[in-house]
Amino acid sequence: MSDQAVTVDTVEPPQKKVGIVKFAGIIGILGGIALIVVGVAVWVMVSSQLRAENITVPDDAMAFQGQTVAGPFTAYVQADIIQHHALEASGGKTYAELDREDPVRATMMNASFLRASLFTSVVSFGVAAFAIGVGILVILFGLALNRLASVPVVVRRSTVSNT
Repeated sequence: MSDQAVTVDTVEPPQKKVGIVKFAGIIGILGGIALIVVGVAVWVMVSSQLRAENITVPDDAMAFQGQTVAGPFTAYVQADIIQHHALEASGGKTYAELDREDPVRATMMNASFLRASLFTSVVSFGVAAFAIGVGILVILFGLALNRLASVPVVVRRSTVSNT
């Protein structure tokens, strides 16, 4: 036999030290689920509120003609066509450019309020989609942390001599 040294790895299950990692993983999974639930709830709420207004995209809109406004794309298209119609009514002038006594100014103000409301719903849909996406990522990170906390760890290396 030769006098070679052999390195031996001792593999042991994870120690109590990984408890915080497992806890962070579980919190991540629960937080991700909460983000997804809230995101879906906001999406459904905004969509149902828009649908309840019974707004139909007009035939001269750039897309979604005849559809009920109920989502981010139809809301955006409706806001765009409102501006188009309002500018036609005002001869291309904005609310601020019209004389205070001009009767079309009230139409421009209403158009501006409607557009702002529709754009707010578009932003709400975006925030809801963002929350859902982040929720999915957080769940994946939580699962990864839990998996890492369960992997056996090499805790000691010892050298054994063959003599």
